[in-house]
Amino acid sequence: MTDSTPFAALAARALRTRWLVRAPIVLYRAGLGFLFGTRLLMLQHTGRHSGAARFVVLEVVDHPEADQYIVVSGFGVQAQWYRNVQCNPQVRVSIGTARSLPATAVAMTPEESAIALDRYIREHPKAWDKLRAAIEHATGKPADDLPMVRLSLHARADHS
Repeated sequence: MTDSTPFAALAARALRTRWLVRAPIVLYRAGLGFLFGTRLLMLQHTGRHSGAARFVVLEVVDHPEADQYIVVSGFGVQAQWYRNVQCNPQVRVSIGTARSLPATAVAMTPEESAIALDRYIREHPKAWDKLRAAIEHATGKPADDLPMVRLSLHARADHS
């Protein structure tokens, strides 16, 4: 199940290193999110107990429509951001040059997630091999049924 290559071990350690995982947040908040292109996005969500703004940078698994992004919870349903959006789906998304766009987060069904993951694997096989090895090494669980969330951007009001 888990890959024991040196890369997988190093990547798993990086995923568990808080300061390293949180470093991209500093760049997004400084207006430099464009450096990551559209493969990553920053999700601002609300802490389910604290009510405070929380931030996480996630890989975009799919972008099926202009106003939709699909992201994966590599640490499953136990991930804090995943649990937070279950309690309060009103979020903000920063991606590319766009900052703090209001959106709604909705957990996808296992079937929808499997379809999105299959499409990601076909389009990014090398990235998936590395990501899967890192996730499996970090969690000790198979990465074949990861939960996914659809982020639907709210329509922008036209002020003309």
